[in-house]
Amino acid sequence: MNNGRRRVVITGVGAVTPIGTAADGLWAGLAARRSAVREITRFDPTRFRSRIAAEIPDFRPQDHLDAKRAKRLDRFSQLAVTSARLALADAELDATREDADRVGAMMGSALGGVAFAEAQVGDFLRDGPRGLDPALALAVFPGAASCNIAIEFGFTGPNSTNAMSCASGTIAVGDALHAIREDRADVMLAGGAEAPLAPMTYAAFSVIRAMSTRNDDPAHASRPFDEGRDGFVMGEGAAVLVLEERGRALARGARIYAELAGYGFTNDAYHMTAPRPDGRQAARAMRLALADGGVAPGDVGYVNAHGSSTPLNDTTETAALKQVFGAHAYRLSVSGTKGYYGHALGASGAIEAAICALAMARRWLPPTINLERPDPACDLDCLPGEGRSAAPDVVVSNSFGFGGINASLVLRRA
Repeated sequence: MNNGRRRVVITGVGAVTPIGTAADGLWAGLAARRSAVREITRFDPTRFRSRIAAEIPDFRPQDHLDAKRAKRLDRFSQLAVTSARLALADAELDATREDADRVGAMMGSALGGVAFAEAQVGDFLRDGPRGLDPALALAVFPGAASCNIAIEFGFTGPNSTNAMSCASGTIAVGDALHAIREDRADVMLAGGAEAPLAPMTYAAFSVIRAMSTRNDDPAHASRPFDEGRDGFVMGEGAAVLVLEERGRALARGARIYAELAGYGFTNDAYHMTAPRPDGRQAARAMRLALADGGVAPGDVGYVNAHGSSTPLNDTTETAALKQVFGAHAYRLSVSGTKGYYGHALGASGAIEAAICALAMARRWLPPTINLERPDPACDLDCLPGEGRSAAPDVVVSNSFGFGGINASLVLRRA
């Protein structure tokens, strides 16, 4: 059901993550069923309670971007632009042949270039203004993600980057959906990017005891829905989807991963770090997304959960799923995939939307790795172990963030 609205499909996936790069690399990382979480190598973590993260081991921006251009961008923007380039290639779209006014970029990032700014503080204290990188003023704000994508490819359509904590990437995809529906664009690059692995930025999350301290067993530290979970594991990464008006995509013979059918967005208005205990606003976000997509709860076959591996989030999300789906909740396949690649904050929702699109196209649902002793309060079918061969017609992807942000997407088989 679309009520005469322009329909939107996903025709390209680009990603740079700790488990793999590009659509095929991300999928291969999921199929390997191994965590990328290790002890931090980017800086000395010995002062901190948490000393582990999911780093991208092999990202060389010059492999994807012009060398001079890459030097002018901080890591956060490098990840964003690279993911956009990979997504365009995957969609087989030539940026030079597109109507630039009808192509836009919408991105999400919780922290933007904060880690780059942090690294500049020492130079400033030592050398004063002369010690600063001239790119600092242009790199630190989250909007650099979508703006640099636009500059890289010459796209002059709708452009924005939101900074709505860990739901940012999902919100960007939802906002891009609306841009195409409302005929403000025909193609949108949408996703999220995050590069938070710097000492003070990392310490800010460690000091509030939000992160796992399973430092002696990092590969098993992120364990959504498991009774032994003790916090999230910080990660870095980016993902960008190519969203395209359906008729246009069909006319050019594009490969379609899935239809992006619905989007819902709410706020708990409760607490900056703790979710509302009753989960009702998380549930309302899912209901809004289902209604937006014209989908009944019983039509959903798979949920990619926010599954942050924090004690409060996982139980609250489980409760919210039961509110929305009732008895059908126990027939759903649910997985939390952050055990693979940690929590890349504002990029996570985009990475997980990409995973949902790939899972629908390739007919396999990734497992919740490290789920060994399910929490009795998280008693849904959370796919421990090997994952599942399945072809769900409708999929939901959830992202919940600090500040009480709740965002959900609905994908439908094309």
